[in-house]
Amino acid sequence: MRTLLRDTPPGRVASRAPAGDAPAPTMSPAPSPPDGESRPSPALRGDVVVQLSGITKSFGTREVLHGVDLTVHRGEHVVIFGPSGSGKSTLLRTINLLEVPDAGSVRILDVEYGPGSASDRRRGGPVELRRLVGMVFQQFNLFPHLTALDNIGLPLRAAMHLGRSEAEERAAAALKRVGLLRWAGHYPAQLSGGQQQRVAIARALSLDPKIMLFDEPTSALDPELVGEVLAVMRSVAQSGMTMVVVTHELNFAREIGDFNVFMDEGLIAESGPRGFLDRCTNPRTRQFIAAVL
Repeated sequence: MRTLLRDTPPGRVASRAPAGDAPAPTMSPAPSPPDGESRPSPALRGDVVVQLSGITKSFGTREVLHGVDLTVHRGEHVVIFGPSGSGKSTLLRTINLLEVPDAGSVRILDVEYGPGSASDRRRGGPVELRRLVGMVFQQFNLFPHLTALDNIGLPLRAAMHLGRSEAEERAAAALKRVGLLRWAGHYPAQLSGGQQQRVAIARALSLDPKIMLFDEPTSALDPELVGEVLAVMRSVAQSGMTMVVVTHELNFAREIGDFNVFMDEGLIAESGPRGFLDRCTNPRTRQFIAAVL
């Protein structure tokens, strides 16, 4: 993976199991590969599914991303962490064009979706892109007047044009996957924050995405509810789903992260494979990890 690095030498290149019907399995960390850019993924560095190149983004006169490159392979779990305001959530949101880059290439499954030149490759649109990329946000974004089942079934009917019966069957299967089938008839106000976030994860998974994005999914939760959401994410990771996760849960990052990215001031300051949190060399990275862990 090639990344735009900061503070590099010359030649730089730009818990507990969830309550419910089926507790999510835990996943044992894989052995750490040697230091360096070589990082075999669980799929032995499969096909590239996400390739961001030269991504820049400004809000008004403030540039928050300064030409960032990021590559994600099929089945890989990439963890992005860093201080508030470092640009990590903005970078994540460029993958599905919730934030449209000012410049750079957003290539998903070899189709260009960003402002970069498509050259000989097909250019896709945002609706097509969001059918491939599921996303879980900090807030749950559930409809308060719909049950857990309908919060999943309604998007299935709208996006995939399924009939009510098929949509409800798929919604029930998604709820069972996150251990919440028995709460299918409950409204969001009747669920804990952790349960609501698990419904949001089930909703994203029900659309059968090729890539899952998680934007600090535990930041809005009480500490005692974090574990159940992380357990579901652990299960999703173990299933082989390609994942890009923005998080401050560094112990979780250490467990699932095939590749770890530390962002600071709109750049990738340092990155590395499994074991990175214990072997990083950038003083700013080490300072941040020491403060969080």
